Amino acid sequence: MPDPTAMRFTRTHEWVRADGEHEATVGITDHAQTQLGDVIFLDLPAVGTRLAVGDRFGTVESVKAASDLYAPVAGEVTAVNPRLAAAPELVNQQAEGDGWLIRLAQAGEWPDDLLDADGYAALVGGGAS
Repeated sequence: MPDPTAMRFTRTHEWVRADGEHEATVGITDHAQTQLGDVIFLDLPAVGTRLAVGDRFGTVESVKAASDLYAPVAGEVTAVNPRLAAAPELVNQQAEGDGWLIRLAQAGEWPDDLLDADGYAALVGGGAS
């Protein structure tokens, strides 16, 4: 499992990790996938889509519910996880690893309201991210 101290988290249960000076990977947290249940479909943006912080960039559908996804940082989508089209359950199996959703070429600074691992654990009631 990836190091949660290298990630930042949103109050809407997305995570972001810097992958180089101006690149970021985004996914949903392990807590979120647990709450959703078995993921059956993901609606994700096309490469080239520009996102501002807080923009809705897609939907994750599970056997229990559908939830919107929100951009934790601004940037242009450079990749969408190709494995998820055929295997959306990868989000359940490795939400904070190989189940990543999108990669962004970052535009601007990260928002100050992103949570570190301890802050996110406190948000979700002390559970691990």
